Amino acid sequence: MGQEQRLPGLARQAERLIDLGVHEIAGLTAPEVRSYAEGVAAAEGALLAVHPDRAPVSALTPLLTREGKPGFVVIDMPDVDEFTPYEVELPESPLYVVTGLDRGDHLANWTPEEALPALRKESRTPLVLSEGIHWILQQPAVLERNHCFMTIASRLRKPNGAYDARTPAIWISNGTGRDGRERRDAPKVGWCWWGNRHTWLGFGSAVERRG
Repeated sequence: MGQEQRLPGLARQAERLIDLGVHEIAGLTAPEVRSYAEGVAAAEGALLAVHPDRAPVSALTPLLTREGKPGFVVIDMPDVDEFTPYEVELPESPLYVVTGLDRGDHLANWTPEEALPALRKESRTPLVLSEGIHWILQQPAVLERNHCFMTIASRLRKPNGAYDARTPAIWISNGTGRDGRERRDAPKVGWCWWGNRHTWLGFGSAVERRG
């Protein structure tokens, strides 16, 4: 399975982000990214992430690729950048590391509402959408057909204070419907309902975030 392959070291991850131009999206210099990656103490398998306030999902998603096709956000999620951290706290620094990543395959066919307390019971923290994208940017094999994942720590608060029932997920397009046949096999950022189950979606999570 894709998630069993190891993430590159932080220095290599930094070069990957620089090659993709993520540092420019975030208003950072290449030396700043390299310096952070070299100086941060992190366990093997840590992920280098840029804070979503600095690198929004709409800018990161097209950098995903699969079988030569760029990633895309579904047409009915034009407000994707308005989804903010839900019941998790991100480091305030522009760059941070995420450790202990897991795709949450064991929670497939659970609803997000059920999975959130289950992850807490495991002393794990669900991923925000931008972290899921960073993970796939560095380790593309983590996105597999029938083994994709939701990022339930990103939610949209409506003007009345309630939460939108759409819950972000990252999976692989089948090229049907409004996706278009040309997007078959492309990485897809979309959503599922907070109370729905999907046999092919786990719940991405981590052990810790550190700035």
